[in-house]
Amino acid sequence: MSREKYQKEKRESVKGNTKKKVRVRLIPIWLRIIIVAALILISVSAGAIVGYSILGNGKPFDVFKSSTWTHISDLVNQGVK
Repeated sequence: MSREKYQKEKRESVKGNTKKKVRVRLIPIWLRIIIVAALILISVSAGAIVGYSILGNGKPFDVFKSSTWTHISDLVNQGVK
């Protein structure tokens, strides 16, 4: 059987089959978006804790204080006016 004949028969068999396959999602798209957003938030928080406590020699949960971020922004914007 040649390739063209095979493809022609395949197209004809697909046309004859009018049943559409319905895909049932186990996890809905809206839930996937929420899960991905939560995982991003967790990874950013964990990275900030590790960076501040291990690399910066600070207390791990001080990274969530607003005074810490005010100090960091003051250091970054020190020469900018």
